[in-house]
Amino acid sequence: MKVIICGAGQVGHGIAERLAAEQNDVSVIDVSPELIRGVRDTLDVRGFVGHGAHPDVLAQAGASEADMIIAVTLFDEVNMVACQVAHSLFNVPTKIARIRSQSYLQAHYMDLFSRDHLPIDVIISPEVEVGEMVMRRIALPGATDVVRFADDHVLMVAIECLEECPVINTPLSQLTELFPDLPSTVVGVSRDGKLFIPHSGDQLIAGDLAYVVTTREQVRRTLGLFGHEEREATRIVIAGGGNIGLFVARTMEEKQSRTKVKIIESTRERAVALADKLRRTVVLHGSALDQKLLLEADIQHADLMVALTNDDQVNILSSVIAKRLGCRSNLVLINNPTYHDFAKTLGIDAHVNPRSVTISKVLQHVRRGRIRAVHNIQRGAAEVIEAEALETSPLVGPPLSEVEFPDGMRIGAVYRDGAVIKPSGSLRIKPKDRVVIFALETAVRQVEQMFRVSLEFF
Repeated sequence: MKVIICGAGQVGHGIAERLAAEQNDVSVIDVSPELIRGVRDTLDVRGFVGHGAHPDVLAQAGASEADMIIAVTLFDEVNMVACQVAHSLFNVPTKIARIRSQSYLQAHYMDLFSRDHLPIDVIISPEVEVGEMVMRRIALPGATDVVRFADDHVLMVAIECLEECPVINTPLSQLTELFPDLPSTVVGVSRDGKLFIPHSGDQLIAGDLAYVVTTREQVRRTLGLFGHEEREATRIVIAGGGNIGLFVARTMEEKQSRTKVKIIESTRERAVALADKLRRTVVLHGSALDQKLLLEADIQHADLMVALTNDDQVNILSSVIAKRLGCRSNLVLINNPTYHDFAKTLGIDAHVNPRSVTISKVLQHVRRGRIRAVHNIQRGAAEVIEAEALETSPLVGPPLSEVEFPDGMRIGAVYRDGAVIKPSGSLRIKPKDRVVIFALETAVRQVEQMFRVSLEFF
């Protein structure tokens, strides 16, 4: 696939890295010579210095032969115009744009992005995507990652196995025997920095991070089985009143009447605007690093500190201070991937990576075949994929025990006619089944081919 990426920032670089690793023909455009130099030096891609919406630059990058353009510059208007130019002059089939301003995304204006106006096939709003991820984490405090599939009927949760975890040192097959009515499947395990697919005879040990696929109705029971029965936060302090902070506070007001929310915003004008937009949320003006202000926000009695400013260091430090002052737990927005590895040692309970969220959304549309959703795991080490089975798929027909699966993949659940089915050796996949699969990086391409419309790979 030939792909043009406009924007070589963290998101653009991450998308280029992922697509190049899968042998796609990738061109990256950015106005910054330094960013393009970095892309050329570290990735197997072509880099072009220039404006992503200019026809001559797009032509130089190969727009006339491109299958897709992904516009993720810092400016919504550049992204929109780049897609328009790619459509009008080069007839690029698929156009994806990151649009951050919520003004463009209001429901009654969405016709703006139709083929007759601004022909954008996929709109990615990082603030909304990250805000929804934060809400899922808040709803399930025992999980370090939460992703929904199959119209919210299937969930993938990442669960840390602590010393007191009831299921450690027990073969996974024995867990199935002990809880035959529990539709939960351990599809992946991260241990000592290595991610692998577990077999039925494997055991979980303390310190493991288990990736578990289950149903919406049984997710809390599953967390409890792993020893995570943390109560849902009802007193929350949010650091940062930007678009994500506003989204979370507004959603809390709409859905959770019991929850008391306070926002700390450093910019006075923004704090005043937040106070006007929110009904029940208390807005405080000042720095989230100010201990006096944190105490004024009653942080010592808070259940959760959610740090959502644009500064990773402020997010990390304010969350550490909050826990020292008595806050029960924290959830931190961290953009820089170099901070992820040691966040835990600093006292960070859970973090959200906006880049990973955006890349996952893009990959959903890059994948060929009937791919409905994709979630990126550990910076591309694995993916959780929801795909629709076709008549031509080798999965359809024989029992799963007779299917030759590639190494590095495992089925977590099958969604059929409104019901979630736990996979077993006797299960037969039918056409139109929606299959949730955990696949290591080495197996992603083979999984993708399993769900292609064409028979060329079989």
